[in-house]
Order: sequence, then structure tokens, then C-alpha cells
Amino acid sequence: MPEVLTAPLVVEFPFTRSLGPVQSAFLTGLRERVVLGVKTTDGRTLVPPVEYDPVTAEEIRDLVEVAPTGTVTTWAWNHEPRRGQPLTTPFAWVLVRLDGADTALLHALDAPGPDAVRTGMRVRVRWAAERTGAITDIACFEPYDGEPERPGGHSGAFADPLTGIVAPARLDYTYSPGRAQSDYIHALSDRRTVGERCPSCRKVYVPPRGACPTCGVATAEQVEVGPRGTVTTFCIVNIKAKNLDIEVPYVYAHIALDGADLALHARIGGIPYDQVRMGLRVEPVWTEGARYPDHYRPTGEPDADYDTFKELL
Repeated sequence: MPEVLTAPLVVEFPFTRSLGPVQSAFLTGLRERVVLGVKTTDGRTLVPPVEYDPVTAEEIRDLVEVAPTGTVTTWAWNHEPRRGQPLTTPFAWVLVRLDGADTALLHALDAPGPDAVRTGMRVRVRWAAERTGAITDIACFEPYDGEPERPGGHSGAFADPLTGIVAPARLDYTYSPGRAQSDYIHALSDRRTVGERCPSCRKVYVPPRGACPTCGVATAEQVEVGPRGTVTTFCIVNIKAKNLDIEVPYVYAHIALDGADLALHARIGGIPYDQVRMGLRVEPVWTEGARYPDHYRPTGEPDADYDTFKELL
């Protein structure tokens, strides 16, 4: 059996968004231990609040406070909490209709086990010790057997309302490249670049996909390309990436390797960033023990004519 390649990969970035008046009031309220909903023209109270009625599409701004106690409408047990979830021990995901609300809020319920959870059970908000204006200001829900708490009638107006939030987004997954890209990766470890030729259109694709993206037919014929190539398009990077030890500004470019019919992307080095240009002829630079080129540098050849790479833009 050939070796099956796998690698853990993480895609992560902070997502910054501004808040409208409704979401600003809702999140600011959580910071102040107040749960706000929004009332529709027909009298329904929606929690979490939205800016437009999901039934009529009318804009709604009438904020109303609801109680921090409520009733579980449905639930599912989470046996293995993952990174970033509300609790580190097994818990229940629950939909809770807070007292005074007509819709349910999704959050975690801290319970000793699934036998302790049921539809219809009464729960109460457990507030986080430190609150910043996020849904995590509700640490979780907890079982509650007392009387329904009364909301304070807050208007939704705050002296220091939130205007924006930063929500980190992260995706962890394991990547397995498959037969075609495994061959490509193994060739790179020998400092060779290989693509695959389509038996129909005869184009050579690098990196290979195992099928022609134009014709949709399987590819198997290996073709070695490069190592030199031509810059087709490029961009200047001015924002330093986390965990990437490269000083800005630097250039990332699409490079059409000689013999390839698809451009791959790589960093350009060995030349000032403001001298990189379309048509620049480049070659790979390898570092000791690396499985792929560190960057590409100018070869010193005359620039390629535009007509030779215009179809690869």
C-alpha cells in the first residue's frame, strides 16, 4: 500500500463587525446582566433580538427586557466538549424560552448528566464573572426550581453601548491530499515539480487534481514542469500574518512554470517588492531539508512577452 499522507491544518482569522442598534443593545445588556428582546408589531417578543421581523420583514427596534429564567424547549447532550465551547465538562445544548419571550435562545446547560435534563425543565442564566459584551457573558444555564424572576423593565438605552465586536473564526481539520497531490508532494521532496496532462485537452495542470477541471476527465500522465517560470499576476502584502516570519511588505505571485497550463502561487524574493512585475522570469529557491521552495527569485532572463502568458492570468 502506498503511504497515505495527512496533515493537521488550521484556518483562523478574527472577524470584525460593527453592530446595529438592536445587536448593540442586546450585547451591551448582557454585559450589564440584562437580557433584551425585541417586540414585533403583532406583540411577539424575539430573543435573541433581530432587526427585521422574520415573518413580515418589517424593521423592528422596540426593545424589551425579559427574565433570566426560562424553560427548556429541546436539548441534546454533548459528551465531548470541544475547544472554545462554553463548558469544559460534558453538558447539554439547550433551547431556552426565557420568561417573557416567544422564541428560544441556544446556549449550554450545566447538568451532571443526560438523565438530569428534560424538555420543560426550568433553568436560570449563570452570568460570567467577567463580562465584555458577548454571548459568552452568559456562562451557561443552570437548573432552577424557584419562582420566575421578574424583568426590570430596562429600556435598552445604555451610557456606554458597544459599537462593534471581534469574533474569532477557526477551522481545525485533517487534510489528506489523495493520489495526484501525494505524487506532487513526493516529487517536491526531490526538488522536482510535476503536473498531470489531460488526455482530452492536453493541458498540464500544476498542482495536479487527479481530474481535468476543464474537461472533467481523469488525469494520470505525469509531466515534469519548470523549474523556471513567469510571474503572471501578483499582489504586495502589507499586513504581517500571525506566525509567519516574513517582514512586510513582500510579494505573493501567480507563477506559470514552464510547461504548465495553470499558474501556482508563491512568494517572490531576491528583488525589491516594487520591482516585481508581470512577465518577470523566476526560479525556485530551496532551503536545506525543505519539502517545497521557500520562494522564487529572478533568473536574470529578459521578461516574458505578454502573449506567452496572457491565457494564464
